[in-house]
Parts: sequence; C-alpha cells; structure tokens
Amino acid sequence: MLEFKNLFRTAYKSILKNKMRSLLTSLGIIIGVGSVIVMVSIGEGAQAQIEENIRSLGTDLIMVQPGDIRRGGVSRGAGTRTNLTLKDVEMIRNNAQYIKAVSPVINSSGQIIGNGENWNTQFYGVSQDYFEIKSWEIEHGKFFTEKDIKSRRKVCVLGNTVVEELFNGQNPVGQKVRVRNVPFTVIGTLKEKGQTSFGPDQDDLILAPYTTVLYRLKGAQLSVDMIHASAISTPAIDQAQEEIRTILRQQHGLQGDAEDDFYVRNQSEITETATQTTEVLTAMLAAVAGVSLIVGGIGIMNIMLVSVKERTREIGIRLSIGARPIDILAQFLTEAVVISLIGGLIGIVLAFIVSSLIQMFSGFTTVIQPAIILISVGFAMGIGIFFGFYPARKASELNPIDALRYE
Repeated sequence: MLEFKNLFRTAYKSILKNKMRSLLTSLGIIIGVGSVIVMVSIGEGAQAQIEENIRSLGTDLIMVQPGDIRRGGVSRGAGTRTNLTLKDVEMIRNNAQYIKAVSPVINSSGQIIGNGENWNTQFYGVSQDYFEIKSWEIEHGKFFTEKDIKSRRKVCVLGNTVVEELFNGQNPVGQKVRVRNVPFTVIGTLKEKGQTSFGPDQDDLILAPYTTVLYRLKGAQLSVDMIHASAISTPAIDQAQEEIRTILRQQHGLQGDAEDDFYVRNQSEITETATQTTEVLTAMLAAVAGVSLIVGGIGIMNIMLVSVKERTREIGIRLSIGARPIDILAQFLTEAVVISLIGGLIGIVLAFIVSSLIQMFSGFTTVIQPAIILISVGFAMGIGIFFGFYPARKASELNPIDALRYE
C-alpha cells in the first residue's frame, strides 16, 4: 500500500510540474467521458419518457382490434373488418380469469358545440371500466355509471383540451354540448394527461356510455371498433392475452389452423419495440462519443513518449541507484492512469453540468445512471493503461549508462 501511495504521489507531482500540458493531454479523456455520459443520459431519458408515456395509456393495457379484409390477396389493413361485437366483450368479461376490467370502444369524431363555441374532437363510447383501464382520474364531477349505460343516458365526460376550447377552462359540469345535433349533459371532466411522445393529445376527447354512442350516433350498429382490457397484473399480461385469443376464437367459430380474424396486442410489445429503438440509438451515440476517448488515449501515449525523452537522465539515475525496470514501468504507467483518471473525473462533472443545461433549456429528459459513471471511469483508466503501457515499457528498458549520457 505504501508503494502504491508513493507511486501516485510521484505521478501527481510530475503532472503538476506541467499543468497546462497535463490538462491538454487529458482534454481528449474529458471530452470523451463527458460526451459518452451525456449521450447515454439523453438516451436513458428518452427511454424513460417513452415508458412513462406508454404507462399513461393505461394500466397493463391489452388492445383487441378487428382483423383485416383481403381482396385479391391484398390486405386492407387491421381494423377493416367489423367482427368485434358487444357479445365478445361480455364473453371476455364473464370467462377471462386474468382480466380485471374490459370495455368496448366505439370511435367517432366530429364537431362539438357548446357554450357558443365549437371544436373538432374524438368521441369515444366506453364502459365505466374504461376509466380504470386507462387510469383516468376525475377533475370535476363524476364518471358515468352502469345505470347510465343501461338507460343510454346522454351524458359525457370531457377531456381538458375540450374544456379549454369550449368553456375557456371553466368548470362545465351541468352544461350541455351538442354532437351531431344530439345534446349531451357534461357530468365530469378528466384530469390533464398531456400529449404523448407518439403525437396524440390524450386530453382532446369526449367519453360517453357506449350504448348511447351506438344507438344515438352510429345508427344502432352491433359491432365495436376496439376492445380494451386490463390484466390482473403485469406478469399476467401474456396469460391474459392468450386467454382473450382463446375466447374470441371460440366465439368466432375458428377451428384448427384457421387464422385469427382479430389482433391482440399489449403494452409490453409497444414498450419493447420503443426500448430496442432507443437502446440502438443510445449505443450509436455512445460509440461516436467514445471515439474521442480513443483520440485522448493516443494523446496520452504521445505526451508520455515526450515525457520519457525529457526525463531520460532521471530514469538513468534511478536505475543506477537500484531501481528495477518494473519500478520505472510502474511509475510511468501510474502517471498515464492518473492523467486519465483526472480527465475522467472532470468529464463526469462536465457531463452533469451539460445534462442539467440540456434538461433546463431544451425540455429533454436526461437520466444519468450510476452504472454509466463507473463504466466511463473504468474505461478511462483502461485507456490510460493501454496507451500508457508502451511509453512506460520503453522507459523501463533504457540502459542506465546510455540514459546517464543522454543530453
């Protein structure tokens, strides 16, 4: 331990003798470590934001869409069939053990008129379970009930954006809005959720009982546009998804190898795709930033070779009074590592400052994980050892007599 302490003390004193040169030598490491940490923090922040946005879409959400129509061997895309019905929803609700909530979703859109203003928005017919599935919370008023659904009451719950556009942000509970000349009474407003990174504004919508939308706005059609469900827990999502698939195949009379006439997807698939994309981008950014670490290592090798030249007589004196070649190698190798380590520490401080500024002025979320700090410091030390070894070995192999004669 004493020997290591002396080595680091000697290396530190040697570095201080040429402060500016040492700083310029470590500049590549500073930039490299700082850049890697900042790039990874941006990637981690983007991933965290995407995961948060996906979670905001609902708790353990499972989505069922109608299948596609094929004509002449050409698919017209998911949702072009109209084969999901309220009976399918009831079968899932009554027979699925891994599902805690399920709701039909009937989509509509159009001009909404209220308080002398108008706004074009999305209109969704859902059950009361939809609020639990999507983790919606009430700001004012209340959700509609099962009784409202059975009686097909013309009531609705407004998203925050609709409230702002029609009622200038004032509490609209008890007010009337008209959808295609059908009057609806506002019984509640939703807490603001904001816009997702995928684009849609989660607050630009109106929710109403699905029976009301079906019979008042869509001409009593029997099909539903989508089914949303929530698994009893995150680990049970796969079982819940397979359970829904089995129930719907039985309900639709699909036998043997017949293809599903519907699509079942869950949040984990969306999360996995988004996570893989951000991980690849983060790795690419970190790799580009890591190039400066290599450049910094080459700079360390260059300066250490110059240092060996300048201190040839010192090396000769040390060898002549009993120092071993391994001692000389350890001395110069330690200097290279210390320079890299100092550069790495400065780079970490710089990364925290830059990440904070990015988050403050650009709005991007940045997340600096402790693991990337340790990896960056370890990599910086590795660079010092790798690129410092050749100059250190060259110093240790000097002949004492030739070194003492060196001018």
